[in-house]
Amino acid sequence: MEVRKITGISPDDRAAVEQAFAEINPCHIACCNWPGEFPYAPEVSFRMFHTGDWLLLRFDVAENYTAALVTEDNGQVWTDSCVEFFIAPDEGLYYNFETTCIGRMLLAGRKARNEDLQYAPAEVLAGVKRFTTFPFGEPFAEREGDNRWSLTLAIPPQALFRHALTDWSGFEARMNLYKCGDKLSHPHFLSWRPIRTEKPDFHRPEFFEAVTFEK
Repeated sequence: MEVRKITGISPDDRAAVEQAFAEINPCHIACCNWPGEFPYAPEVSFRMFHTGDWLLLRFDVAENYTAALVTEDNGQVWTDSCVEFFIAPDEGLYYNFETTCIGRMLLAGRKARNEDLQYAPAEVLAGVKRFTTFPFGEPFAEREGDNRWSLTLAIPPQALFRHALTDWSGFEARMNLYKCGDKLSHPHFLSWRPIRTEKPDFHRPEFFEAVTFEK
């Protein structure tokens, strides 16, 4: 996959960002890898482009069960309605960006789920811009219905805080993207690219897909 470069756009110029996203075909996060135990599958897609200085990533979700109880960054965000972006710059480390529908984020760099794990410090988390269609940071209990929401992340290259990346242009990596909600009334574990494990496990970089960022 190649991520298109679109220059001259600031993440805070919401109209320009939305216009750029309108030119990007969505990719679906639709692999229900464990249908026997977790058959529920909301509709989820993502789009991305970069400016060199920022990676712009938008998730669009349509689901029947939505909750946002986690109130702090680097908390147990995966238990809420959560979308996730995992990216591996090399064979040694990968980063997991996990963000709830109200913008609470967990960001860490690691070799494996519990190996050489470092959570991003507050200043790195603060550098990732988050735009939500739900009121940002306002928690709520599970809501059942036709729930539709979007989340846009603007990720600077410095968010890969264990590397020395300063520009997304020409960057090569591997990635996968996910949707989950471990403690919802209908837990689910969807991925963009399939994961061939017996039980749900997103921390499997061997199933990441190659990605190149346009120069």
